[in-house]
Amino acid sequence: MKKGRLLNSELSYEISKIGHTSHITLCDAGLPIPKDIKRIDLAIEAGFPSFIKTLDAILSEMMVEEIVIASEIKTINQKIYNEILETFKKNGMSPKIVEISHENFKSMTKESEAIVRTGECTPYANIILKSGVVF
Repeated sequence: MKKGRLLNSELSYEISKIGHTSHITLCDAGLPIPKDIKRIDLAIEAGFPSFIKTLDAILSEMMVEEIVIASEIKTINQKIYNEILETFKKNGMSPKIVEISHENFKSMTKESEAIVRTGECTPYANIILKSGVVF
């Protein structure tokens, strides 16, 4: 049995495949997912798993050098925005933060290696995680 925190084999596999600057999107339950992108659906019910707990587990296996968020999150979902920053800090990372409109965010997800859907049901709880390197 896998010893690390992240037990979802599909998600762990996708993280292991990505290279520098490739990215994975982590999203709430409502973000539209393009049909041609690998979808890893973790959502079980409203709020479970949460966006932040899932982000924390992903960061246990993935080095992130840049994140992309919808600028709307800072005013409409300040709580999740602050928790994102705290989760990166807790994991010893301080990625570059890029803010774009939610419409542009949705377009950018089409370039993701995979999109991970959580059970989060709060607005704009979405993030694009660009891979860094560990050396």
